[in-house]
Amino acid sequence: MMTDGSDQSADVRPQFGNRFLKEESDVFSHNAWDQVEWDEEQETSAREMVSKNSGGPSDEIQEDLLANSWEKWDKFYGIHANRFFKDRHWLFTEFQELKQGERKLLEVGCGPGNTIFPILEHCADDQVFVYGCDFSPTAVEIVKTHELYREDRCKAFVCDISSKDMDIPIEEGTLDFITMIFVLSALNPEDMQHCISNLSRYLKPGGQILFRDYGRYDLAQLRFKNGRCLAENFYARGDGTKVYFFTQEELDELFTNAGLVKVQNIVDRRLQVNRARKLKMYRIWIQCKYMKPLL
Repeated sequence: MMTDGSDQSADVRPQFGNRFLKEESDVFSHNAWDQVEWDEEQETSAREMVSKNSGGPSDEIQEDLLANSWEKWDKFYGIHANRFFKDRHWLFTEFQELKQGERKLLEVGCGPGNTIFPILEHCADDQVFVYGCDFSPTAVEIVKTHELYREDRCKAFVCDISSKDMDIPIEEGTLDFITMIFVLSALNPEDMQHCISNLSRYLKPGGQILFRDYGRYDLAQLRFKNGRCLAENFYARGDGTKVYFFTQEELDELFTNAGLVKVQNIVDRRLQVNRARKLKMYRIWIQCKYMKPLL
């Protein structure tokens, strides 16, 4: 299963959600419940499932999966174009900073524009300029053909953020925000630190990275079968794209090592239910905001 979390129960909802399950008998009365804590039995079961399915592919296949990530994503967007992920209108609930004042921002891993175009739709022409980068040339071309794409409001370009020598056509120290929505998890773990460190150079003092990604033991992790694990908590999907499942502590280390200061680091636990089939689906995402210190 591949998802960027866009299957949330509603695009517009109170920040972090406010529907709490108080009685287990009510579980199928709504499509989703917020901040559903696990008991020790669930935690143990999840750890056992991950351990059981920790076998990896052959060395030859693993080497191919770890190399040339852009080719896998380029093929993905060549097949799905802009039809796979939903536009992320919920961003304005979780990251209300995106609605405030004039600002310049970079969407990292922009894909076909699921963050770029909701921002442009919601903001006046003179309030925001959005850069978008992706290491899939196909995704960038999809962005450029969108009816809302205007180079006086946005600029999309190809960039491999996993490269230690990453260089982007933006002046350092000029961005108010960098959004990273289900993108860091797609990188090989050894590339994550220099990715964050490189990106932080482009923030102005007081600028923030706004981040949301998969948390440890999310449903997507528990669904992986044996033979798909490339490293601890790091997996390959059937199409060759990859995904890592984070803890809060790991993310705090990545951001603070890049010289950023924590504003927010929370776990968003959601219980989604299929009311017709009586299925429970436990989602775990981590949401962060880290700021470049003021001078």
